[in-house]
Order: sequence, then C-alpha cells, then structure tokens
Amino acid sequence: MRRGNGNVMVSQFMVELQGDWNQRPVIEHNTCYRMQWGNAQRCDGLTSKGDDDTVDGFIKCEKWIRSDVVNSKESKTTSWLRRFIGRAKKPEMTWPFPFVEGKLFILTLRAGVEGFHINVGGRHITSFPYRTGFTLEDATGLSIKGNIDVHSVYATSLPMSHQKWKSVPLSGRPLDLFIGILSATNHFAERMAIRKTWFQSSAIRSSKVAARFFVALNPRKEVNAVLKKEADYFGDIVILPFIDRYELVVLKTISICEFGVYNLTAEYIMKCDDDTFVRVDTILGEIQKNPRRSLYMGNLNLLHRPLRSGKWALVSNSLEQQEWPEAIYPPYANGPGYVISSDIAAFVTSQHQNQSLRHGLWVEQFNTSSAVQYSHSWKFCQYGCMENYFTAHYQSPRQMICLWDQLARGRAHCCNFR
Repeated sequence: MRRGNGNVMVSQFMVELQGDWNQRPVIEHNTCYRMQWGNAQRCDGLTSKGDDDTVDGFIKCEKWIRSDVVNSKESKTTSWLRRFIGRAKKPEMTWPFPFVEGKLFILTLRAGVEGFHINVGGRHITSFPYRTGFTLEDATGLSIKGNIDVHSVYATSLPMSHQKWKSVPLSGRPLDLFIGILSATNHFAERMAIRKTWFQSSAIRSSKVAARFFVALNPRKEVNAVLKKEADYFGDIVILPFIDRYELVVLKTISICEFGVYNLTAEYIMKCDDDTFVRVDTILGEIQKNPRRSLYMGNLNLLHRPLRSGKWALVSNSLEQQEWPEAIYPPYANGPGYVISSDIAAFVTSQHQNQSLRHGLWVEQFNTSSAVQYSHSWKFCQYGCMENYFTAHYQSPRQMICLWDQLARGRAHCCNFR
C-alpha cells in the first residue's frame, strides 16, 4: 500500500475489483492469506440456497433475475435444444447487475462480526465470511486494480495508522525480563494479535520488560521485503540472517540469548512461540518467588529418556549417544514458554561461540559448575490452556484477543474455540 508522503504502511487486507465477465456477469470473492489464495466464492445472480450459512444474518448471494434461467414452463430438453440451434435468449436482468460499464456506482464494504458485507447503490449484494487471520481494523490502505475510474474514497471507523501498536523503544536501563518470541515470516496475524494483547501489559509499557519477535528469512525475496517493512514500522522484529528451517530452531533460541546478553541488561530471559499467550506480570511474580540467580523455570520434563530417533532427536543416533550416553535426560523445559536467568544465557552464548555447547543439554552443562534452581509448573501450558495459566500455547489470534479481554475483567480463564 502507498501513501502520498512516501511512507510505507503495513497491511494484511486487500480488496480487488476486477472484471471477469466470462460471457455472463458474476461476482467472485477471495482472500490471500500467508501468500496463499483460498477457495473462491462465486455469486452468479441466483439467490443462495436455503441451507447455505448466512453471514451476520445476511445471505451470501443476492439474486439478480435473468431471463435465461430455465423455469418450470420450459423443459430442460427444450432449453438445451434452443441453445444447440443457436436461439438461446441473451441474458436480460430485470434487476440489473450492480456493475455496468460506463455507469457510476457506489460500493460500500462493511465489517461485521462474522464477515464482510458488500452493498452497491445502497442495496446488499453479497456477504463473505472471514478467513482466519483477517481483521478489517488491520487495514492501512486500499488498492483498486483494473479499468476503474475512482472519483472518491471515504473510510470511517478504521485506524489511520498502527502507531499505538509500535514497540516501546529500548531505554538502555536494566530490565527485569526480556522475552524472545520465535515467529515465521508469514505469521503477520499472530504477531498483530500479540501486539494488541500481552504486548500491552503494564510491565512492557513501563519498560520493566522488553519483547521482540525473532524471524528467520524466507526463500522468497518478496516475502522478506514485506517482513522488512513490518520490522521497520513496528520496531519489534529481529531478522535472523539465515533461511528458516525447523532443524535450526536451536540457532533461533541461541539468538534470543545473544540478544538478551549483548543488546540488553536483563536479569532473566524468556523464550516462547508466536502462538503462546504470556501473562507477563504473573511471570514476573513467579520469578520473584525464586530469587536465586541461576534459575530455570518452566514446564519441566523430569526423568525423560533420550530420544534416539524421530523429529525431536538432537542429532543422529550414534552422535547423540556420545553426547548423552546415560539412560535419563537431565531436567529440561518444554519450548512454548520457559525462563532462564541471565548467567545461564551468558554461558549458552559463550559456549556456542567457542563451539563447545552441547546442544539441548545447556542448563545441565552449566549446572556442573554452578548449581541451578529448577522451578517446575504445569501452568506453563504446553498443550492449550488451563485455568490460572502462566502461559497458554496453541492459541489462535482470535483466542489471544479473548484471553486479553478475560484478563481485563480480572479472570485468567481459557477461551476454548479456534
């Protein structure tokens, strides 16, 4: 999207009006989410079937009557014969198709609870249900393609910018906690949900806590260009200089430690995912209950056996047995949300730099020289959510908003929908 002053705006929402008559007038809706187009919904002038779902009480497709529709007085055979000999009637609308070449029209796009609603000339034409990840208030621009002469555009009830969602600049003062969130290039919706919810906690707004997204590069240059614009605008993304792959999650986590050690002065560092909802103030309270510096807090796995194969195996079977030949792993936290003290983060960073870090066994490696205080709680939820959670995992953008609304009412309740 573009503005006259040259500033680049960030947008997740786009409307296109394009002509595609295909011998008869139709209206087609589609959305592009995470660089992928969905299944198109087409309206061809017939009223939606009675069993079709409605959108906020509106039918998906209104009817513009056509004289070439077979009625009960004309058999299908007769209609087919007319077409075969070239005498089929040309389409004639008694209530005309809303878009006519050379004619002025006024299109109104309205956002409801369940989806978008399109009126032309004050009359409802179609309604289109939301697709996951799209929120109209995230729109910062309008793009219109095709041979359409635009006389004027009027927008109401839309934010003019995302200024209020920009990150709080790092002050240089010591932090109580730094939170690094692993994200992917095309997870704009997840990042926006976090910006609107727990990024607005009092501890973050007051600069006691700082949080940043850590995102590796995408193989597609155009995707990285969009990510760069988002990072420049919001100021809360650390772009990692390597192509994103699942097996590099270790490097991403080490990057969080490095950022917390070299760019900040934080007592504690937390790692989580972009589908994790964090009760920041509650996490700070839990840290204060465990004042010992060398702290490892989270949903800890105890007495687990080494994974010698499969997706989560550290390395190949023979090398892993060399890394950890014992039958039981040392305690380790689940990835969606855990906290380590800054001395452990500094140790991880230094050991990685001199290539002596035993991947996956960092804290136990540190524990051989300095005693670690392990703090376990199921409320760092690995799967979903539980009442009075510290963190909730696998939360959709919609659930994030719901959880934040619940906290505003003083309740740490779960939102059990997607």
